[in-house]
Amino acid sequence: MAKKYVILDTETTGIGEEDRVIQLGFIVLGEKDIEVQNEFFSTSVPISFGAMETHGITPNMLEGKPSCTESESYKRLNELNIDENYLIIHNAKFDIGMLEKEGFKTQMKVIDTLRVAKHMLPDEEAHRLQYFRYKMGLYKEEQKEADELNIVIKAHDAIGDVLVLKLLLSKLKELVLAQFPNENPVEKMVDLTATPIMIKSFNFGKYRGKTLLEVASSDAPYLRWMLSNMENLDEDMRYSINTLLAN
Repeated sequence: MAKKYVILDTETTGIGEEDRVIQLGFIVLGEKDIEVQNEFFSTSVPISFGAMETHGITPNMLEGKPSCTESESYKRLNELNIDENYLIIHNAKFDIGMLEKEGFKTQMKVIDTLRVAKHMLPDEEAHRLQYFRYKMGLYKEEQKEADELNIVIKAHDAIGDVLVLKLLLSKLKELVLAQFPNENPVEKMVDLTATPIMIKSFNFGKYRGKTLLEVASSDAPYLRWMLSNMENLDEDMRYSINTLLAN
């Protein structure tokens, strides 16, 4: 069976533990064909106003829609969920976490373009999808893609973001191929997704703007305090601090 590449995004009622998926959009790249799935879902969880501000989905847009698990797009995603296929998401931890609430457990190999971008472009001021949309000039190419796939472009809309993500994936693949010419770029992106990122500097707190190396030299006890007391410490920050302290 030929491998398929599922480029996916969700929109949700919010970002809390109780929040749920209300839109699922994905493009399936096959050997010879491209498939587009885009569907809205009803849910008993109200959409937060902060979420509405971001994606523009209002309760009336969900009236009469199926629940996520009853939808055709969710059923199709489960059909694609085999270990030969690849699941490509920007900030995969969030979307996969949301889909897990609907009973989805990915068997696909995961490429998180957010993590790949952080590895390949560590000095960018941001790694958000919309940032790269403008920084890389993806917006200049997206209308042609949208017309070919019959997709309406709208920022922070699941299928609109998937279109941008498809273009970003191609750019990242070029960067990976240039830096790792002897490796399969797709498999390398899977590997980079699972590889910890060494963070260079603080972007929060009293040491904002300082490098971790500087703080490790001047105030190592603070870093140890972070490890012991900050339960929600980013996993890459935890890895970076541990690495510096060990050295």
